[in-house]
Amino acid sequence: MNELTIWTLDWVPEMPRGFVRDLRLRWACEEAGLPYTVRTIAFDDRAANHLDRQPFGQVPYLDDGGLKLFESGAGLLHLARKSEVLMPRDPAGEAETLQWTIAALNSVEMVSAPWWFLDVTGAKENGLTGWLTQRLDHIERELSQREWLAAGRFTVADLLMADVLRVDRLRAFNDRPATEAYVTRVTARPAFRKALADQLAHFEAADKARAKV
Repeated sequence: MNELTIWTLDWVPEMPRGFVRDLRLRWACEEAGLPYTVRTIAFDDRAANHLDRQPFGQVPYLDDGGLKLFESGAGLLHLARKSEVLMPRDPAGEAETLQWTIAALNSVEMVSAPWWFLDVTGAKENGLTGWLTQRLDHIERELSQREWLAAGRFTVADLLMADVLRVDRLRAFNDRPATEAYVTRVTARPAFRKALADQLAHFEAADKARAKV
């Protein structure tokens, strides 16, 4: 088996540590027991210094032998095809996992990410609040009826949905007990805790390296 390589930034400021999306790929590999290494590109000039690999100048991207992918969602689905831990092999379970993985990206994060960005930057009016409320209410209803989103067990869909929903500003936005219990349950998994600790340690080591320059 080729060892996977996850590419991320060599350093980021305090915010967004813990939320840089290489975490999603680290987490998936930890859940599935897939060996991987982490390599970096420079934070400085990041918008243009790796456009040959990521046309939007973002991280993460993933190498799997001669196969190269960008976008965290694409990377997660690729990893899910390598491990039944992340996605069942029966058609119904796979279909459920795929639809909820895409829902996390297209129906939730598409609204939540610009909403919290406007919120954190102090926008006087946030026109996305009503839309976000609707989407989070839908998720709350679903999670009040089930422990996991697909196949009756943890899958890559839960990994991604929990990562989208764990942002502090979302968790503090109105009272949604089923969603909060879900996020707490999923992020208590040892694979998440290790992936998070490793990412934070990576950036803390970069702080020390930069201080010496």
